Amino acid sequence: MADAGSEPTWLTERRREGASRAQGLGLPGAKAKGWEFTDLRDLDLDAYVPATDGDGAAAEVAEPILPAPDGSSFLRQVDATSLGSELPEPSGNGVPTEPTVMPLADAAERYPDLVREHLGSLVPADDIFVARNESAWTGGAFVYVPAGKRFDSPIGLSAIQGAAGSTMGWRSLIVLEEGAEAEIWEQYLAGDPGADSLFNGVTELKVGAAANLRFVCGQDLPDAGWVFATQRAEVGRDASLEWVALGFGSGRGKVRMETKLAGRGSSAKVTGAYAGLGTQHLDYDTTQEHAAPDTVSDLAFRGVLGGSSTAVWRGMIRVDREAQRTDAFQESRNLLLSDHAHADAIPGLEIEADDVRCTHAAAVAQVDPEQLYYLRSRGLGEPEAKRLVIDGFLQELVERTKEGPIRDALAGALERRLGELLAAG
Repeated sequence: MADAGSEPTWLTERRREGASRAQGLGLPGAKAKGWEFTDLRDLDLDAYVPATDGDGAAAEVAEPILPAPDGSSFLRQVDATSLGSELPEPSGNGVPTEPTVMPLADAAERYPDLVREHLGSLVPADDIFVARNESAWTGGAFVYVPAGKRFDSPIGLSAIQGAAGSTMGWRSLIVLEEGAEAEIWEQYLAGDPGADSLFNGVTELKVGAAANLRFVCGQDLPDAGWVFATQRAEVGRDASLEWVALGFGSGRGKVRMETKLAGRGSSAKVTGAYAGLGTQHLDYDTTQEHAAPDTVSDLAFRGVLGGSSTAVWRGMIRVDREAQRTDAFQESRNLLLSDHAHADAIPGLEIEADDVRCTHAAAVAQVDPEQLYYLRSRGLGEPEAKRLVIDGFLQELVERTKEGPIRDALAGALERRLGELLAAG
């Protein structure tokens, strides 16, 4: 359990409750829903000690998967040490009066009522990973945008894991009040690329009425380690969320991404990409929950897998009874670069309303030999032809994002990762 220090009594009690709950929960087994394709039999949570003070040098080693634009404000954490830089000064008493970004632990002390209201409101501690995070997160990030306000530049949040044999508990809480706007880039990075470590993160995104959040989250953690992340967004009336996710690192684990369209007229566009090589196993579990009328969700994932890597994407569109006139779409397409790579794509629908339009698609394929033949007949060598085919596959994903820094960063990250996959054969 984290050192309570001078934190508020309510937070210390929450940690105790989380630790107590975690003791009574076991790891999900192979028959647990959503865990059928990710084997946890080799995982010993207690073999990883809680991360302590981080080495600042690890921040210099960690390469960002998505370099944030010039002029961005940054908050970085290495293991259990927060390294804030170029952050706006906190304002107001009780509730910030200007857009604010600061370590979550500091926000719990400065704005206790506000943090207590929102922390854990979207992600309950009802499984072992969230319960352990609840008890042991350190530092973290708190982003708050008051009603009608906006950040003038993007906010970069980096969680950097540097110590081998450790568990990093990362917690981020992002709250946009009515009519607010923000662009936030969150990344989980490796301070030691060869470390056997465990990352356990929780992210909560509260998007108020008529607010607009652009959220980018990527992970490039050590291939020898585990990643577990539970991320949930709630989108209010007439609000919009654009969510971009990237998964390049870690050897095993699971990332859960849930979006709840809670207010009439709300919308969410989720774009994800993962790319594995070697023996990596990447697992993404997404949910689009429509809980109000006249809501729209659009989700698309692409996967590229080389070597003996494997991946699973499981998606669910859930439409509540009162969510009439829902418009929802989801798809997952995977491209295998090796005969030994494998992917599973599992879309799902749970619909209780009767006036909806819900569609899904899933595909797993290897590089089309006819496309390769066509390009080679035009004078290209096989490596160049293969790269062009894969570039085209990924470009469809990039074009889902608006022109600007996010699109440029996404295109650059995919190009670099593709180079690594092709170089590895």
